[in-house]
Amino acid sequence: MHVALIQDSPVLFDLPATMNKIRSLAAEAAKDRPDLILFPEAFIPAYPRGLTFGTVVGSRSAEGRETWLRYWQNCIEVPSVDTEALGQIAKEHSVYLIIGVVERGATGTLYCTILYFDPTGKLLGKHRKLKPTAAERIIWGEGDGDDLDVFDTPIGKIGGLVCWENYMPLPRTKLYGQGIEIYCAPTADHRESWQHTIRHIALEGRCFVLGCNQYVEKGDYPELPGEDYRAFPEIMSKGGSVIVDPLGNLVAGPLFDEPGILTANLDMDLIAKGKMDFDVAGHYLRKDIE
Repeated sequence: MHVALIQDSPVLFDLPATMNKIRSLAAEAAKDRPDLILFPEAFIPAYPRGLTFGTVVGSRSAEGRETWLRYWQNCIEVPSVDTEALGQIAKEHSVYLIIGVVERGATGTLYCTILYFDPTGKLLGKHRKLKPTAAERIIWGEGDGDDLDVFDTPIGKIGGLVCWENYMPLPRTKLYGQGIEIYCAPTADHRESWQHTIRHIALEGRCFVLGCNQYVEKGDYPELPGEDYRAFPEIMSKGGSVIVDPLGNLVAGPLFDEPGILTANLDMDLIAKGKMDFDVAGHYLRKDIE
């Protein structure tokens, strides 16, 4: 099983240009003939790191609402012509395509969502981030547990969680109980400490974990009403994409401080080998202490 993780930036706040960049990046990754391509959290239309949207406790500004409107307009509905276009990319390259997007719900609320496409271009399903963290709650609504699905595919059982959802034991447990084998963790966390989280999940779940983040520079940001970039660092997100095996060993990465495509062959026999001495949802499960 061969996988490719895309570490790059979208064209921030620009849906058409970002869709073109996704096509280009997927085509580049497809040259290595992967079975699965993973993009980071909120790749459409951006993870808005550092932005205020004109908010302080008890007040919002008119300029911030203008920035919000631009963000909102460049998010996608599910399903839509945009999800059909993403499905076409998966079909063109005969890959499982997994991508983090910001989804515009039917009533207008935005959700941080993972989309799963199969090699025929079919949208297998989606998962909305359960709990946006800190100021993310200003821009994203909460998902629920009804879409914590693992998809049983010819290349393995695929599922995942977004960013700091991965710190939540109960969602992880729900995935483990479905026998997850390829655990996708699109994120915006570029800290060294995040690497420990990814390795812990691989060891705990005895699964492959694909941690995928963006690489973003200050110069990638467009001019936005009311936002001041002067104090921003030159590198806004340094990446850290990584692939870890079921015994906690690094297979590829982590990749820091540059864009790139991280690839690896996954030895799926390692999953069964890991279950010999630890199966969190099997012989190591203690229902008497739930």
